[in-house]
Amino acid sequence: MALSGDVERVVVRACERPPARFQSRVADRAAQPRERRRESAGRTARFVSMLLSDYQSRSRATALYPQMGDNLLYPTLGLCGEAGEVAEKIKKMVRDDDGILSDARRAALSKELGDVLWYLAQIATEAELDLEAIAEENLEKLLSRRDRDVLQGSGDDR
Repeated sequence: MALSGDVERVVVRACERPPARFQSRVADRAAQPRERRRESAGRTARFVSMLLSDYQSRSRATALYPQMGDNLLYPTLGLCGEAGEVAEKIKKMVRDDDGILSDARRAALSKELGDVLWYLAQIATEAELDLEAIAEENLEKLLSRRDRDVLQGSGDDR
């Protein structure tokens, strides 16, 4: 899989964004996609690092649903269904396996989380939002809460 165009877009995007404490390391890593090996459910898999915004745009090629491009409802309901399937996997882990995550359940959970990610990407696309920007803003918010010692509690604007 050739990613040279993706690397160029990453470098350009990294230069256009305002600097942040952790952003330079993230941009450096993102600008150098590399093959890695990981263990997943007892087997070795190969993958190439991918930015969330790249996943969002590439996942759109697999989207097929009514009124695509003007339909927040369909992917939102799909997200709810897939999140329920994630919860179901965890419930069965607790019920059947004494709360131990087996390799088989880990593999099934990974597939369901992938479906959650797909629907999340479609919602962001329908709402004209960038998934990568959402992730960065969310992490900045949470780190700020941690630094101000207000991670616990309630309210979006704490």
